[in-house]
Amino acid sequence: MQFLYPTFLYALAALAIPIIIHLFYFRRFKKVYFTNVKFLKEVKEETSARRKLRNLLVLMMRLLAIAALVMAFAQPFIPQDAEVQKGEKAVSVFVDNSFSMSALSEDVPLLEKAKQRARQIVSAYEVEDRFQILTNDFEGRHQRLVSKEDALSLIDELKISPAVKNLSRVATRQQQALNQSTTDNQAAYIISDFQKNITDLSEYRDTSIDINLIPLQAVQEKNIAIDSAWFDAPVQTINQTNPLLVKIRNYSNEDVENVRLSVGLDGQEKPEGSLKIPAGGSVIDTVNITILRTGWHEAKLTITDYPIQFDDSYYFSFNVAEKIDILVINENTPNKFLDAAFRGIGYFDLTNQPARNLEYSKFPDYQLIILNDVINISSGMSSELSQYVFNGGNVLVFPAQNANIDSYKNFLQTFPANQLEAFDKQDRTVSTLNFEEFIFKDVFEKRSPNMKLPVTQGNFKISNFSSRSEERLMRYRDGSSFLGKYESGQGNLYLCSAPLNTDFNDLVRNADIFIPMLYKMAISSSKDRKIAYVIGDEELLQADAQTANNEMVYKLKGKAEEFIPEQKVVASKVILGINNQISEAGYYNLFLNKDEILDKFAFNFNRQESNLAYFSLADLKSQLTNAKMAIIEANNNTDITQTIGERSRGVVLWRWCVILALIFLALEVLLLRLWKT
Repeated sequence: MQFLYPTFLYALAALAIPIIIHLFYFRRFKKVYFTNVKFLKEVKEETSARRKLRNLLVLMMRLLAIAALVMAFAQPFIPQDAEVQKGEKAVSVFVDNSFSMSALSEDVPLLEKAKQRARQIVSAYEVEDRFQILTNDFEGRHQRLVSKEDALSLIDELKISPAVKNLSRVATRQQQALNQSTTDNQAAYIISDFQKNITDLSEYRDTSIDINLIPLQAVQEKNIAIDSAWFDAPVQTINQTNPLLVKIRNYSNEDVENVRLSVGLDGQEKPEGSLKIPAGGSVIDTVNITILRTGWHEAKLTITDYPIQFDDSYYFSFNVAEKIDILVINENTPNKFLDAAFRGIGYFDLTNQPARNLEYSKFPDYQLIILNDVINISSGMSSELSQYVFNGGNVLVFPAQNANIDSYKNFLQTFPANQLEAFDKQDRTVSTLNFEEFIFKDVFEKRSPNMKLPVTQGNFKISNFSSRSEERLMRYRDGSSFLGKYESGQGNLYLCSAPLNTDFNDLVRNADIFIPMLYKMAISSSKDRKIAYVIGDEELLQADAQTANNEMVYKLKGKAEEFIPEQKVVASKVILGINNQISEAGYYNLFLNKDEILDKFAFNFNRQESNLAYFSLADLKSQLTNAKMAIIEANNNTDITQTIGERSRGVVLWRWCVILALIFLALEVLLLRLWKT
């Protein structure tokens, strides 16, 4: 047994006080009157013996009561395995408030059980100790140490949050807060269900603080979730069928049937049938969306699944432009076949410009730029086109038969792409189309082996550098490239080895290939605009900048909140930082003036919490590679206050000392009142 405050033991000198009282008070004589003196000797002997015994017992009770009180102030304890720390303590308590904590633990949500555990931890410490209450939100007010009373108030305010953090990050944040304290007596507690997808404590290597894990066991739930969704085409077009791919995942260990999927578009909802999803697997379903108007659209995918529902909806948004702008750069006269191809579809707006008189500043206004029969690509044009592609544009090159090869080499080198070599006047036939690439994917309902393919009467040989990452869309019979694709930044360069002139190339006469090729090049992009974002991901948003006035402030507004994001204008784009200001799934409009929506972003809850797989107690123990980590085991009805106290101060005995002091004082009163002499 040891004492927390051993100097109080000097107060045992107070034991002399009852001894002195006994020696002087109980020796005073009292007169006793008897009616018959013959009994005097007998009564005197009997009374003296009983009084002496009673006085000794009273003295003993007083001594024991004083000794017990002194011991209580000295706070005796029986030390456990760890060394007991004395003085003020700094304590960090993490309460997992992610979506998985809304699952039931017997009859209450896990979060309520976690809050109860947090209160018990705080109650196990003294008033002078300091506390940090931390959650997945990593709020600023949770980054400092507060008093015991304030800590209990913060615990009462906790609620479910869409945020989720790996536990190694949590432990690091706890350490940072505890380092603010001036005391070396530090301890951290993590209260969680310890889902497998967030429990990475083996990654935390620091051993400067004690970390205590308090696992909570949920009733195992089955969960079906909409994982993600994306359009098959990078750009959505009006009056066309736009295939949307939806991935739905089954996180349970049983096959699930009749999962009903519905899609809502601009407030109108329709069912899309039911799905069967294998245990632990996923399916990708195709939803065909027909768009009847241009502008911004809000859409929502929904399944029915109980009781875990935060991942049963998936919000997304997209914009349908009123038109797609095409620029054709010509050496001489415009190509009549290009004009006919684009002007036949009202959705496209075609502009022809001569190569010697270009407005480079307007390049970003076009979705596709075609170089038709251009002989020489100047350094200025080369620089502007490469920057245009890098920022998300698409360029299609049909070189002139008498092209300046050196200027083309300098242009192609900036991507980098394979080089044009000598022009070869030889008849050649295209033999293969790449049906797996976006340009020709899903263009033909049936792939006929007798399909008529382009024939050329002359073409440039194309170099074949392995480092240039060419994706061949059409090949000649010898395997060389007729039409190749090169990704650069966010855009694409398409390079044809033959001029578009019908004297050398009959591609324009193959309408089944030529028209879909131009159409899909105009809407293609190597980097699609995201239709949805994840709440909590530290991802920057990007939109078209609308003004150069630095005094104008972009704002984001959701259904119930409006805020100013971090913003920075770079060239023609504005970069937006959210910084955890979004907490609800839904749509958020970007605007400068409330009457004009500049962009629309959809946000969904993080699906990391959808997988309700937890570490068992045995598996969790195997995760503890850090000697400073320990698990506090307790069932749902156990009060861990005493357990925490014993871990931090040993087996505390002062309460027993107080109880014994009260017992001894009560016995003294009984002796004095009931034992008559």
